[in-house]
Amino acid sequence: MKKAGHAVSVYPKDEIIPRKELLRSVKGVDALLPLLTDKIDGEVMDAAGKNLKIIANYAVGFDNVDLPAAAERKIVVTNTPAPEVSETVAEHTFALMIGMAHRLVESDTYARAGKYKGWGPMILLGVDLYGKTLGIIGSGRIGAAVAQRAVKGFKMKVVYSDPRQNPEFEKEFGAGYLPMDKLLGVSDFISLHVPLLPSTRHLISTPQFGMMKKTAYLINTARGPIVDEKALLVALRAKQIAGAGLDVFECEPAIDCDLTDKLELKKFPNVILTPHTASATIEARQAMSRLAAENIAAVLSGKAPLTPAKV
Repeated sequence: MKKAGHAVSVYPKDEIIPRKELLRSVKGVDALLPLLTDKIDGEVMDAAGKNLKIIANYAVGFDNVDLPAAAERKIVVTNTPAPEVSETVAEHTFALMIGMAHRLVESDTYARAGKYKGWGPMILLGVDLYGKTLGIIGSGRIGAAVAQRAVKGFKMKVVYSDPRQNPEFEKEFGAGYLPMDKLLGVSDFISLHVPLLPSTRHLISTPQFGMMKKTAYLINTARGPIVDEKALLVALRAKQIAGAGLDVFECEPAIDCDLTDKLELKKFPNVILTPHTASATIEARQAMSRLAAENIAAVLSGKAPLTPAKV
């Protein structure tokens, strides 16, 4: 951005920028490059003023940006669906799947605690991914990258659910389209890859857990509120599902929304938790930074954005 002749101001602290500081610092800017932790609503846009032309969100999702407010003010909103991000998140999704299936975290804890006294055929038995059915909810870029690994790497059967059927997805991965209730009933692993919208908030809740196999595993690398955390905790306690791999949380950065109910995600050995790091690789973060900057440079020079945010 500096090479393009633009003055750049960067918040210097490695923390979420306080609201008051955000409102103060955006005054008079032509472009904003916020993180997913920054709530960019009409108040922020008005604080920036009439010069603001683009909000280049540093994330694939953009639920932190008020799109109607931006449209009303004729401000362009972009995101960063770089190919590297899709591949990275797909890798992380499979890391969680393999970790749960082979009980890697439990095994590591077991070994570190000095409990391993010799090989035995029944120690920490897990399950294979090979040949299992993977249910993908959301057949976009990341869902497709997950499907590719499932089919070509593990010979899994893929079924998917989406508001619209995706013939290309079906052809490439031999995937079958199913309504979500049917998908939940046949899948051994269920992976979420949808944006956070009013229609997807608590997409997975008590009724959905009741539809799943007791041997099924849930993976969420999308957005925390897509899963009703309370319902998940109840399902785990009742052993309605076999486990969960979570990179995102409903009340993030809190791992649990309610600590008074004594049902903590951290207490379940069959749950793997990662701190919203599914895209945390050097390659993905560099690609995100570059794409956000390219969007800003394009819009400020009067060109169309490369990746406008689309619902």
